[in-house]
Amino acid sequence: MKRAGGTIQLQSEAGKAWVCVELPVMDYGEARRLQVALVAARHDAVIGSDVLLLLEHPPVFTLGRRGGRENLMVSETLLEQSGIPVFHAERGGNITFHGPGQLVGYGIVDLHAAQLTVTDYVTALEEVMIRTAAHWGVIAERNPINRGVWVGNNKLGSIGIAVRRGITFHGFAFNVNTSLEPFSWINPCGLKGIGVTSLERELGHALLITEARQVLKHSIESTFQVQLAPTELRFLEAVLREMKPGQD
Repeated sequence: MKRAGGTIQLQSEAGKAWVCVELPVMDYGEARRLQVALVAARHDAVIGSDVLLLLEHPPVFTLGRRGGRENLMVSETLLEQSGIPVFHAERGGNITFHGPGQLVGYGIVDLHAAQLTVTDYVTALEEVMIRTAAHWGVIAERNPINRGVWVGNNKLGSIGIAVRRGITFHGFAFNVNTSLEPFSWINPCGLKGIGVTSLERELGHALLITEARQVLKHSIESTFQVQLAPTELRFLEAVLREMKPGQD
């Protein structure tokens, strides 16, 4: 990795490379603000490579552009007692839950530069999760009623993206060993009569999310034909601080 003319550039003998930042558990709102800043930096060529953020969130319900609180099936009192906030986001899709043990990936990808349509990109994210599940012999599939990946009638991984000035943000959420109880409080993705599962539940034994991260990173590299270049968050933050006022 090098800085050239104020722009982060990546050099890779294997071809295209993405900046990959692995984060600890991060507040949903904080992660969104980081993504919005990165979208602006990618669009303005302050960052010359696509970026992948891999992280977990503390418990939170999020509503996408098609989401409404009518799909939240518990009372406001119970919701307050649980301490789980509800966050409205500009991503596609309806309501979902994020929590520890769920591997979340946010791609800041220039679709034009990558020669991808929105549909291509979403299909590739599904493929990443399908390949990751297959590593443990779990057969996950696409379902025409809702984007994401499924094991039978149970959803294993969700997708909800947004595109701003040709740059993607938000992304996918893959259930590794997260608690599934909060999903029973909602109609997941706004759908009735479906279930939610996790990789750990399908395997019937414990699985570390750190192990799943490694497999998923390999799946991203093989699906998108890129090399992930590990980068510390503080490096990106330093670049973002250098952006001129109004570059957001």
